[in-house]
Amino acid sequence: MDAVIPQPERQVTAAAGQGPHPAGPWRIHAADDRLTTLARTVQALLEPHSGAREHAASVPAVLTLALDETLRPHGRTVGVAPCGAAEPVDESYRLTVTGSGISCLAATPTGVFRAAVTAVQLIATSPGPIACQEMEDAPRYAWRGLLIDPARNHLTPGEVRRIIDLAALYKLNVLHLHLTDNEGWRLEIPGTPELTGTGPDGAPRDFYTAEDYRALQRYAAERFVTIVPEIDLPGHCATLREALPGLPDAPAPEGLRGRFPFVPPLDLADRDTREAVASVLADVCRMTEGPFVHIGGDEAVGMTQDSFAHAVRELRSLVRESGKRPLGWQESSRAGIGPDDIAQFWVDVPMMDLPDTSEELASRPELLAAGHTPELIAALKKFFAPSDHDLARILEGGGRVILSPQSHLYLDRAYASEFVPPTQASAAARLGFPAYRPLDVQHTATWDPASYEIPEDRVAGVEATVFSETAEGIDDVTFLLLPRLPSVAAAAWNGRTPRWEDHRVRLAGHARLWRQRGLTYLASTEIPWEDAHVTDEA
Repeated sequence: MDAVIPQPERQVTAAAGQGPHPAGPWRIHAADDRLTTLARTVQALLEPHSGAREHAASVPAVLTLALDETLRPHGRTVGVAPCGAAEPVDESYRLTVTGSGISCLAATPTGVFRAAVTAVQLIATSPGPIACQEMEDAPRYAWRGLLIDPARNHLTPGEVRRIIDLAALYKLNVLHLHLTDNEGWRLEIPGTPELTGTGPDGAPRDFYTAEDYRALQRYAAERFVTIVPEIDLPGHCATLREALPGLPDAPAPEGLRGRFPFVPPLDLADRDTREAVASVLADVCRMTEGPFVHIGGDEAVGMTQDSFAHAVRELRSLVRESGKRPLGWQESSRAGIGPDDIAQFWVDVPMMDLPDTSEELASRPELLAAGHTPELIAALKKFFAPSDHDLARILEGGGRVILSPQSHLYLDRAYASEFVPPTQASAAARLGFPAYRPLDVQHTATWDPASYEIPEDRVAGVEATVFSETAEGIDDVTFLLLPRLPSVAAAAWNGRTPRWEDHRVRLAGHARLWRQRGLTYLASTEIPWEDAHVTDEA
């Protein structure tokens, strides 16, 4: 069995005949001049997997990229196209393996690219000759994303490019950049240079220049990935307050001050605050090539509901005035929501998995270590109680939903220790948001996007997240992502839960791909790594 993830919808293996050995060498052939740039991109993605091996043939195998605009789409894709198209783009493809090579055929360049990354997976994960076969496939959801968090853990442009490559190899098509938070502001804003100036200690800050940002967008677009920037407001604004001191606090609910520490959210009813934010968002929209800008809107601790609703409406309006389409976390729906709005569903009180009694808290070492007390847990449940109604509010208002449930798709969750090999115990113990219950890889893989019973025309798409409260570099980020990210990619592409017994074997073959790309991953004992012959061939 091959190890392609997501598993193709239709796959027929020939009864006889042997395809090329993955060692190649491989020659990329663009059968249409419109695919010349795409061919160079595929060559770059294949490069880490095409090193010399003892089985390399004297005659190159050919990876052919071709367009056939008479091909009819198979399968039905639903959701919001990240590129801004009115309808989901046709990403369906047909891939054929013969004795001389692999052919990638589709009606659109996007479809050809999805076929090509399937071919790269076949080449990278196959321990021996690739079986002659034919595949046909198409995605269920149009928006298939990954959020990374350079605000808390700065990643260099080169490291972000490695994440883009990883996302593209699993047919994800959105990279959501969480660029601002209390811990950092990572995007140059030409009109507000104070945001990326030196810190309080005089040390230079790490951030993406405007040219870095444009270059990352170009790189992503070549891999059919759209970058969506997030400027998280009106809360999560400590770095903005530090850069622009004197902005007034938003009105706070009575009795809140002094009980728990929080950074006061911004008051968008204040003229100076609105002008400052308007300038920032105008610059972000001007620099962003894609159609979407994320306004945040989550966890605005310390402001009244009226002040929050006004802030969200102002943020949406400012983004629209700059010609972009706003989206926000689910809390933004409390400001009102309509058919043009998209909200990202991430939490409700049940999925927070908080204890109800002191006895239950005593059995949760991760919460005790994170400083949780019965009083704090009660306050958290009260603060997040409105989230139990956000999903219904979004649907009743006519909005669309990006599914990012904390329970399964927040990949900054620690791994369950019983499945961590001893050699990785130290890294596994260090990584993961402290308040989340550690869980196994199978937990992520069993997530079913249909379990929320949302009408299919209201699902914008699916997005995994990896926030970086504990990560200190790209190795930590990929350790949290792998081997869980391919499971989310499979659910987003196929629209259903992969069958675990089959999926875990497919995952085993991907260790070769990750090692060849220099990516760290958890070698979870749930996965039959050795049984799948994952050791590299010379």
